[in-house]
Amino acid sequence: MFDYLIVVQILKEGKKLEKTKILIAYGTRYGATTSTVEEISKVLQGEGFDVRVVNLKEEKIKDISKFELVIVGSGMKMEMWTSKTKAFLNKFSGELKKKKVAFFVSSGARALMEHKGEQDEIIRINKKYLEDKASKYDLNPISMTMFGGIWDYNQIGKIYQKFLESDKENFNPAGFIETEPGVYDSRNWDEIRKWAKELASLI
Repeated sequence: MFDYLIVVQILKEGKKLEKTKILIAYGTRYGATTSTVEEISKVLQGEGFDVRVVNLKEEKIKDISKFELVIVGSGMKMEMWTSKTKAFLNKFSGELKKKKVAFFVSSGARALMEHKGEQDEIIRINKKYLEDKASKYDLNPISMTMFGGIWDYNQIGKIYQKFLESDKENFNPAGFIETEPGVYDSRNWDEIRKWAKELASLI
């Protein structure tokens, strides 16, 4: 009996030492969301979590059962999530209802809207990009947020590029950083790190 109790205690202690597993599944069209995810992962690992990052464009996920938290992120284009991210939500919507879930999207337009004071538009896209998406899959995320993104004029189609040309004059005033010719980064890294730390406290 004594040996049995020791074994049980060892198993319990081992369970306590296991790190909580987090999955970050994301979609990106041009690769910008990847570095955002890497920073989120870095913060969460620093908080003691076991984080797996999956670019849904490159890898298919077969099982999410071992993850306590699933973070789903997507870059935005023409107000749409990426197709791979939507496919992930469709596939695992039933299981996600039983787990802690968090959403984030990357939107280059958000910083411009803030600079122009377009609060009604920010409320609209926040609802459409996040709240309506969660509602569609009957999910109740523990956190949802929208970060800035990257506008890469080297990868944007000519028609869309013309449409966006008039906004360039607002990039510097809005805090955009030209990281290389034709590539503008509107992300606030402190905001991204803060969200990840707050998320860690909710798990």
